[in-house]
Amino acid sequence: MDTQREPSAAERQYAAAHESHYGGRDPAAALRAYERIVTQHPEAPEAGYARAQIDNIVHQVVPAAELLAAKLELALRALRPDGATPAPVGV
Repeated sequence: MDTQREPSAAERQYAAAHESHYGGRDPAAALRAYERIVTQHPEAPEAGYARAQIDNIVHQVVPAAELLAAKLELALRALRPDGATPAPVGV
């Protein structure tokens, strides 16, 4: 009896994204593919894996100081009751 199951759409998409990321060494294509997984299958385990891979790529390609400044700006914007954009943070 064959007990192998067919991979889900999220599993197939994740395998393709992972191949772009590590096999093809194309982080831009991988980011787009991981984003599609998160958008199309937000509750699938692969969405969690995709989020982690997105974070890995971001930390590889964005300088730490720039990343910190962006995080601070996002947090400050979220904390403003009027939704106004705060002045840029210099880190």
